[in-house]
Amino acid sequence: MTETLPAAEQRAVDKAYFEQRSLRRGAAGWLLLAGLGISYVISGDFSGWNFGLEAGGWGGLLIAFVLMGVMYACMVFGLAEMSSALPVAGAGYGFARRALGRLGGFATGLAILIEYSIAPAAIAVFIGGYVESLGLFGITDGWPVYLVCFALFIGIHLIGVGEALKAMFAITGIAVVALIAFVVGMVPHFDATKLFDIPVSDAAGASAFLPNGFGGIIGALVFAIWFFLAVEGVPLAAEEAENPQRDMPRAIIVAMSVLAFTGLSVLVLAPGGAGSALMSSSASPLPDALRAVGNEGLAVFVNYAGLAGLVASFFSIVYAYSRQLFALSRAGYLPTWLSRTNSRKTPTWALIVPGIVGFILAAAVGDGDKLINIAVFGAAVSYVLLNLSHIVLRKREPELHRPYRTPGGVVTTGVGLVLAIIAVVATFFVDIQAAAITAGIFVVGLLYFAFHSRHHLVAGAPEEEFARIRESEAELR
Repeated sequence: MTETLPAAEQRAVDKAYFEQRSLRRGAAGWLLLAGLGISYVISGDFSGWNFGLEAGGWGGLLIAFVLMGVMYACMVFGLAEMSSALPVAGAGYGFARRALGRLGGFATGLAILIEYSIAPAAIAVFIGGYVESLGLFGITDGWPVYLVCFALFIGIHLIGVGEALKAMFAITGIAVVALIAFVVGMVPHFDATKLFDIPVSDAAGASAFLPNGFGGIIGALVFAIWFFLAVEGVPLAAEEAENPQRDMPRAIIVAMSVLAFTGLSVLVLAPGGAGSALMSSSASPLPDALRAVGNEGLAVFVNYAGLAGLVASFFSIVYAYSRQLFALSRAGYLPTWLSRTNSRKTPTWALIVPGIVGFILAAAVGDGDKLINIAVFGAAVSYVLLNLSHIVLRKREPELHRPYRTPGGVVTTGVGLVLAIIAVVATFFVDIQAAAITAGIFVVGLLYFAFHSRHHLVAGAPEEEFARIRESEAELR
């Protein structure tokens, strides 16, 4: 994926092209960026992760959580370095474009776009589950909830990025309070024996700790990713940050640390209080866990506040997909009309078009589990390419100015690369249909690049300029 296309395949554009495709600078400091990273992921603490209990039992999900936690930690250290050196809205696509060439950059951006376009559909389904469990508005069908989610929160984003990021921060704060309340409410009821109440199967290596055997660990990997999915999206705000070289590394690492703590707390206390068997099939595991221990009042509070957690992730991932689509479109990899920004410097069509796709998927599929698997496949592919990009950049461009450097260097991202490859393989074992669907979308996108967009790339896009400078420096040497 490290080919370079001839310069003649890039088309020159005038200044007005980029003026119509510019974002608002200086809208976010490191604290808002860290809040953005937490909000991307926090819905994973409220719903989705618990299906991993059915796949691997508590022990299998715990091992999967540790493995995927290590993978994400390794990757975010690499991302912190790359985002400080290359602060562009394309983030993962921009990093891979510099390291792996145009094809590698587009493949990475496409994988991230698949992840971020599908994840809101899955979260909308989970929001519908929470709304139904509360009996709000007499809703018994999820599609009105999905419609309101997409229409309302895309509308807020269209108002402006500063307002949207502040709203995300406030909503995330409510969700964090709910998680703290959940922890306080569940600690007195913790009973380690309840972690192992799933019946033991006859699979190889099966035990109370691993009721589905060693294979259950592979099955649980996909759901363990849900504890961290999308934290890598923080660098997408690079062009809107106050000081990206300083703020990005700090925000990414703070967000990852908070998410590791909240994820482990939920994984231990929910099944440890209510039982793994009950949690394994719950649509709203945290309120159900509190009800199981007799705390109905707190369950209602966490149920309402849990909606804030789901909304926070939905809201922030809408931001992420719009910036990824904006960057790919601005550079000509996707139709350029998708990157036009409005008077408030927000990318209108990059917000609306994936939102329409997400609503249709949520309404048509209605299966959060299936949608998680599709999103995770796209994410895992992007993680392979992101870790590889860090390794290639370290080897090829040791002199590149890096305000932040990854602890352990390429050894760290090498570990992340191996674990990301395992995660890709795991998606095929868990849900071959979801993996095949995502792989099919990926192949169609690559064919679009090969036969169309590679001939219509835009000279002067920031991600392309970073790569062009590197190529010019290489020629001088």
